[in-house]
Amino acid sequence: MEREAEMPKAALVSLRNYQELRAKVDEFCGRIEAEFREQLACRKGCSDCCRHLSLFWVEAVALALALEQLPESEAERIRAAARSATPEGPCPLLAEGACLLYAARPLICRTHGLPVLNDAEGGAVVDFCALNFRGLSSLPARALINLTLLNTTLAGINHLFVSEVFHGNPPEKERLSIAEALLLDL
Repeated sequence: MEREAEMPKAALVSLRNYQELRAKVDEFCGRIEAEFREQLACRKGCSDCCRHLSLFWVEAVALALALEQLPESEAERIRAAARSATPEGPCPLLAEGACLLYAARPLICRTHGLPVLNDAEGGAVVDFCALNFRGLSSLPARALINLTLLNTTLAGINHLFVSEVFHGNPPEKERLSIAEALLLDL
């Protein structure tokens, strides 16, 4: 990608670390989806979880780079949606029940609906979309995404990325909305 070539070499390593993490998440989620296909309601058109979320910088830049790979007319249509997006509204990438940058979607979008194990006050909690896993009394540990571990790993990758891209001067905002990411001037 042209813009990647302009980034400091260490930032490119951090971006590749993010891309590798994303590939591992896809592989793990793919195994869950294959094993529990009959229990999953998540499909194109099921978009209730497609909210306007916030992202770490490394995910925001990866999303912005993916946007730049689209034909200009498509990219501009997405930027127009981003300019009119509201924080409490749907994701600006959502159109007709589908993500316009599905292959580049953030990690949180990749895990939505699937069973996540999260640390909570008083112990670990398993959460998933109420439309999924109906009729199952339990899920095996192999089907749980450790959200604390995933978020910690992502935060570490982001920290490295930010330190390299911003040369030790962190940006004012720790996170960006998806719309802000889509409007980044790389």
